[in-house]
Amino acid sequence: MHDPGARVTLYSRPGCHLCDDARAVITAVCAELGEEYVEISIDDDPALQSRFAEEIPVTFVDGRQHDFWRVDPARLRRALAG
Repeated sequence: MHDPGARVTLYSRPGCHLCDDARAVITAVCAELGEEYVEISIDDDPALQSRFAEEIPVTFVDGRQHDFWRVDPARLRRALAG
C-alpha cells in the first residue's frame, strides 16, 4: 500500500541482499530526518518487474528516480533536504 506522506519509495524484492542494505540506509536516514518511506515489492506487479528487474533496489525521492543497487546515505540526505 502506498503512503501518500512518504517522500521516499523503495522498490525491492524479497530475498534481495542489496534491498536489505538499501532498506537499512533508508530507514536510518528517514528516521534521522523525520521522513516517511514506503517499500513496494516488484514481485507483486508485472509492470514493475519488467521495469526494474535488473536494477533493484530502486529508490525514488519525491516521485523521481534517485538511486538503484546502492543507496548513499549522504546523497539521500541531500535529496531530502533539497
